[in-house]
Amino acid sequence: MKKIFLMAAAAIITLSAAAQNIKMAYVNYTELVQLMPESDQARATLAASQKEAEETYNSMAEEYTTKYQQYTQKSSTWTQTIRESKEKELVDIQNRISEFQQNIQIELQQQQQTLMAPIQQKAIDAVNKLAKDGSYAIVFDSSQYIYADPSLLTDLTPAARKALNIPDGRTLETLQAELQAQAAQAQ
Repeated sequence: MKKIFLMAAAAIITLSAAAQNIKMAYVNYTELVQLMPESDQARATLAASQKEAEETYNSMAEEYTTKYQQYTQKSSTWTQTIRESKEKELVDIQNRISEFQQNIQIELQQQQQTLMAPIQQKAIDAVNKLAKDGSYAIVFDSSQYIYADPSLLTDLTPAARKALNIPDGRTLETLQAELQAQAAQAQ
C-alpha cells in the first residue's frame, strides 16, 4: 500500500512538474553514505568495538567452560553444599553471558546509529546544497522509485560524490572487495 502511494505521488509530482517545468533530480543516497571517507572510520570504530565484545564474550565462555569441566570432574567428591555453590556459580556465569549478549547487541546498534548520524546528515546537507544551488524543486533517493525518465531528471550523485570527497574510482563493489579483504585479513 505504501509503495502504491509513493508511486502515485511520484507520478503526480512528475506530471505536475513536467507541466510547470520544475527541475527534479535524484541521488543514490546509499552509495553516498557508504562511500564517504567518514564511513570508513565509523566502520573501523564499530569493528574495534565488535572485536572487544567478542573477546569479552570468549573470556566469559572460557571461564564457564573451565568451571564446568572442574564441576564435572570433581562434583562426585564434593559435599552437597560445595556442589550447590558450584552449580549456582555456573548458573550465575550463564546469566552474565546471556545478559552481556543482550546488552552488547543493543550498545553496538546504538554506537552504529551514533557514528552514522553525522555522516548521514553530512550527505543530506551536501545534497540539499546542490539542490538549492541548481534550483531543483525535488531530489529523490534513487532507491525509492521504480522508474525515472533520465530526460526529465538530473542525477546529482556525481556532484554529491565530489562534494563529499568520495574518490572517483570508488564504488560499492570496490568497497565490498575492501571489506572482504579486511575480513579475510582479520581471520
